[in-house]
This record gives sequence, C-alpha cells and structure tokens, in this order.
Amino acid sequence: MPIVEPFEKYSSKYEDWFDRNRFVYQSELFALKAKLPEGEKGVEIGVGSGQFATPLNVRVGVEPSDKMRKLAIARDILTIGGTAEKLPLKDAEFDFALMVTTICFVDDISAAFSEAYRILKPGGHMIIGFVDRDSLIGREYLKHKEENVFYKYATFYSVDDVVFYLKKTGFKNFEFLQTVFHNLKEVREIEPIEEGYGKGSFVVVDAVK
Repeated sequence: MPIVEPFEKYSSKYEDWFDRNRFVYQSELFALKAKLPEGEKGVEIGVGSGQFATPLNVRVGVEPSDKMRKLAIARDILTIGGTAEKLPLKDAEFDFALMVTTICFVDDISAAFSEAYRILKPGGHMIIGFVDRDSLIGREYLKHKEENVFYKYATFYSVDDVVFYLKKTGFKNFEFLQTVFHNLKEVREIEPIEEGYGKGSFVVVDAVK
C-alpha cells in the first residue's frame, strides 16, 4: 500500500515546510537543476504538490495521494494517479525520470527503480534527490523519526544503498552532487553545490539507462 495517509492529513504542514526552510529548498532546487537535461521530456515520480516539478519545469507527474495530486494540478502539472511501483506510463516514453524525497516512502525500491527504467528511453537519465541517511540531517531525522508525522513512515537510505539498487536494476554512469552542509535551522542562505557525496545532507544521484 502506498504511504498516502500523512500527505492527505497534513498537506498544509507539508506545504509550510518549503516556506519555513526556503534556503534549504532553494539549495535543493539548484542541485537538481544542475543535473536535469534541458528541453527533454521528463516525469517526476512522486510529484507531491509540485513544489519541485513546477520550478524545474517538469510538466508530467505521478502521485498516489489525491490531495497532493490536486495541489500539483493547480500548479499546472499534468498529474496522473499511480504509484512508483506500477507507473501508468508507456515503455521508453521519457528522456528523464525525477524522484525527489520520494524513495523513502515507496513500498518496494527495487520495483520502483525497475518501473523507472522501463519508462525511460535508452540513454535516459534517472535523477534522484534525497536526504542521505548517513548525513548530518539524515541522522537527525532518524533520531526523531517517531515524532515526525511524515518520517515515522519513512525508510531512509544511504547513497551506497541507492547505488546498489540502481545498479541491480541496470543503471550505470553514476554522477553525484551534494548540498545543504548545515542543520536545517542553521541554513540562512543558499548553500553551495559540490560534486560527490559524504558531506552534504541532500544528495542528487544521476544514473543512465
């Protein structure tokens, strides 16, 4: 079963996070944008309310939560009901697939990556943005997991975990970017972007089909 209950119940709390942490959000957007192929046809899997798809100009999204889907549609995203493990999309339809802070909420990460692989064209890019479990913020999220209405349902992954599952699916040619080098409350400006991983809490993985 897809994890939709907290997003249905606390949609306004979800939206408020982006206002309260606007420099973290902008830092994440810059890191993602640096890896997004320009002018190509893309889809965001687990598009949520469209907070990433809209500024990144990703025009198609898949989302299991009715409430989130309505918010994304209001942001002019063509949003289709469905889950990452069973995408309602054609084979080899997209040049890139984007997943942002979504992998921690999927039921089956292997199935989700297999579906993303299926809907990508040969040479297409899988771009994943997530909080590294082993990072400063990742460790804080784990410590307070049960207190958070969203993250108590989450399964956190390290970068090595994500790469393992992507390789298992058949993805290759990995590239990494990282940003957000401080605790959330300490981020008072847009954070820099660095190649690699291991220092920043937000990591972008770019892999090729």
